[in-house]
Amino acid sequence: MARARQAQEARLKTSDQGLAARAWVTFRLPLLAMVMVHAVGATGFWIIAEGKATILDCVYMVFITVASIGYGEIVDLSHSPGGRVFNMVIAMLGIATLGYMLSKLTVFIVEGQFDEVLRRRKMQEKIDHMNGHYIICGVGRVGSNVANELAVTERPFVAVEDAVEAVAVFRERYPAVPVLHGDSSDDEVLERAGVKRATGVFAVTGDDGKNLLVTLAAKHLNPPVRVVARCHEVRNIEKLRRVGADDIVSPDFTGALRIASSMLRPAVVSFLDEMLRTDENLRVEEIPVSSRRALAEVAPASREYVVLAVRAGAGWQFNPPSEFKLQPGNALVVMATPEGRRTLEQALAA
Repeated sequence: MARARQAQEARLKTSDQGLAARAWVTFRLPLLAMVMVHAVGATGFWIIAEGKATILDCVYMVFITVASIGYGEIVDLSHSPGGRVFNMVIAMLGIATLGYMLSKLTVFIVEGQFDEVLRRRKMQEKIDHMNGHYIICGVGRVGSNVANELAVTERPFVAVEDAVEAVAVFRERYPAVPVLHGDSSDDEVLERAGVKRATGVFAVTGDDGKNLLVTLAAKHLNPPVRVVARCHEVRNIEKLRRVGADDIVSPDFTGALRIASSMLRPAVVSFLDEMLRTDENLRVEEIPVSSRRALAEVAPASREYVVLAVRAGAGWQFNPPSEFKLQPGNALVVMATPEGRRTLEQALAA
């Protein structure tokens, strides 16, 4: 938890540094010009006053001249025609520099707003062209790990989050992934995320009530969509089932099973952990079957996947032979790379 917080703070610091660098590039020339006008003007007024005025008086004289305040001549110019000419030159240069600085400030603000509007428009266009994607509602600790798994296995997804800070951190980590700032239980926000074309929705905010509303809204907008919900309180599990959640995961319960497995079957846990860390991004995948096909026809031997089992109704066929006949409604369980998964999906869809 401490590491996650430190990583979040580091990303926000990086974002702030980027904004500071952009501001420095924009304002460094007008600031330098303004400093030079004040330095030259103060020096000139000190000479005109024959050293009788203080440095502060001379700088103040430049400032009220450039700002067009006109409180009065701190340095007396009534008997110095050359001084008045110098004052007019300083006024013109200062006002021009001030105008230049204000124009830069306007451009800085407008460009920032324009870039944000353009980014949102491009992001929405990208979402509108997505189909069969996943939606992550809540990108906190759990949602970020879900996003990492989808990214590693090369599955398209959209994130929805109502906390501005979490959105900023997520964009730093996944700049190419569309992320919407809004209430994930709002029908309009889910529609913008493409819920009617989505394959699945992850309701993984830190609030059970919010996850229940997300599930209800997603199922109302797209009844066939698969919804997996996060639940902390056991008493809320049945409520989530009643509103349509296809699967419910309790982090506390799952964590307890993992702890027990680490003690009772350490080799298995070690294997699964290594599979998640390997460069080949191997995963145990489930691929639905929609037609009658021989296993050897759709899944010949390959380095990209290994067929582990076939789910047939409530039963299992482990290590199925090559002549095994696949039926509509079966599910092929394989250990595969992202490329191997896509190959099998294409073969089963043909």
